[in-house]
Amino acid sequence: MMIPELKISTHILKSIPLRRRVEYIAYVPAGIPANTPMNLLLLNDGQDAEGLKLEANLKELYTAERIDPLILIAIKCSDERMQEYGVAGRPDFQKRGSKADLYNDFIIKELLPELDRKFNLKYKAKVGFAGFSLGGLSAFDIAWRNPDRFDLIGAFSASFWWRTKALDDGYTPEDRIMHQVIRETAGKPELKVWLMTGTEDETEDRNHNYIIDSIDDTIDIIKELLEKGYTRPEEVFYYEMVGGRHEVPCWAIALPAFLCWAFPRTTVF
Repeated sequence: MMIPELKISTHILKSIPLRRRVEYIAYVPAGIPANTPMNLLLLNDGQDAEGLKLEANLKELYTAERIDPLILIAIKCSDERMQEYGVAGRPDFQKRGSKADLYNDFIIKELLPELDRKFNLKYKAKVGFAGFSLGGLSAFDIAWRNPDRFDLIGAFSASFWWRTKALDDGYTPEDRIMHQVIRETAGKPELKVWLMTGTEDETEDRNHNYIIDSIDDTIDIIKELLEKGYTRPEEVFYYEMVGGRHEVPCWAIALPAFLCWAFPRTTVF
C-alpha cells in the first residue's frame, strides 16, 4: 500500500475584507492518482504548526495507514487575532471578535476558492475546519454557518464561554454566544462535530458545581446539538483529556485522535 510523500509549502494570499496578507502553510500528500477525491482540512492558528507537530503527526498517521490523504492548510493569525476570531457579527461583552464576519468572508470567498485553484480541488471528499481555544470557536462558527462548504468541525478547548455579559453584570448561561447561535439556527446543518477539552484547561468554576467552565461550556454545546437532532453516535464525538491543559503540546497529543475520526483510512491505492 502506498504511503504518500508529504510536501510542505508556505503561501500568501492578499485578503480584501481583512485588508492584510494572510500566510498559510500547506501540507499536501504527493503521488496520489489524478482525479482522486481529496480531503481538505483548514486549521486556525497555523503559526503553532511546529508546536502542534503537524508534519510529524501526519507522517506518522500516513505510515501507520490510519488516515486517508488530506490537504491540511494551517492559517496563520495576525496580531488582531482577538478581533478576527470569534462569532461572526456577534462581538463579546468587551467588543472582541469585531472582525469575525470579515474573517468568515475571507475563508469562504477568498481562501476556499484559492485552494480549489491552487491544488486542483475539483474533486473533494470531506472538508473540515478545526481550531484551538478562540481559534476553535472561530472554526466552529464558520463551519456551522456554512454547512454547504464544510462537512465536519474540530474544536479543541474552544472558547465556548464567549458571552455578551461580564460575570459581574448579570451574566447567565443564556448569554453564551455560540450556544445562542445554535439555538437560533433554523433546521439541522449537515455536519459532524468533534469536541475536546482537558480536565486542567483552567481552574475557573463560575457556577460552583466542581466542574471547570471549559468542560461545562462544551458539554452545554453538546446539549444544544442534541436538541437540534444530533442524536446519532457518529455525529458528535467528545474527547475529555485527563490532565489536559490549555496549551499547544496537549492539543498536539489530541490531534491524531481527531484526524483518525475525521479522515479514517478507507482508500487503497
